[in-house]
Amino acid sequence: MSKPSFETVLTPALLPLYDLKGKIVVVIDILRATSSICVGFNTGVRLFRPVAYPDQAKTLESSGYIAAAERDGRKLDGFSLGNSPFDYLDPELKDRKIAITTTNGTRCLRLSYEAEEILIGSFLNLEALSRYCIESKKNVIAFCAGWKDKFNLEDTLFAGAFANNLKELYTLECDSTLAAQDLYNFASKDLADYITKASHAQRFERLGIEKDIKFCMQNSIYDIVPKMIGDDLIL
Repeated sequence: MSKPSFETVLTPALLPLYDLKGKIVVVIDILRATSSICVGFNTGVRLFRPVAYPDQAKTLESSGYIAAAERDGRKLDGFSLGNSPFDYLDPELKDRKIAITTTNGTRCLRLSYEAEEILIGSFLNLEALSRYCIESKKNVIAFCAGWKDKFNLEDTLFAGAFANNLKELYTLECDSTLAAQDLYNFASKDLADYITKASHAQRFERLGIEKDIKFCMQNSIYDIVPKMIGDDLIL
């Protein structure tokens, strides 16, 4: 019996080159959307609804949602939440619904609708995600959100770590995956230091939110696998 395949999409601009049908797509936006979503679910958020535009999130407030919006690393004025993992540690969020829009990650969720399953990937839930995919025996695509259609380091590093966890039971013939593995294996000697080279990390430093990076790089602290069902992310 042949092994399922593992492929890596390094940026959203490359997604049209891949066939998503019948596959698990794992959306990856390490800094910070997919990490913050994992934090929210661990806190007890009932569901997230990813939307394309801030005004859509605002409109959903009248239906009982909390509106969250971020652009270029900043929480937008007039919104209750942004995209920092620390925003989602508030116990008052338990059982609440959140409408969220971010620069990169929520867009990628909506681009993945042809997949059989859409999952959330972050370092925070890496082991749980890996177990889920192995048990599924389905073909997997690691979809890196990047930065405005461009390659980024942090999402590619995660794709490499994820591929390492699946390599014994999956076929890893995709050059993007092999490059991601090599990058992760090189950087893993001191991942916290290596990630400071990333343009997004430098952007966070300018914004004074370096603590978010340290939080998002924690490995497997949550045993959860958020997934898209219809328009919503749930557990």
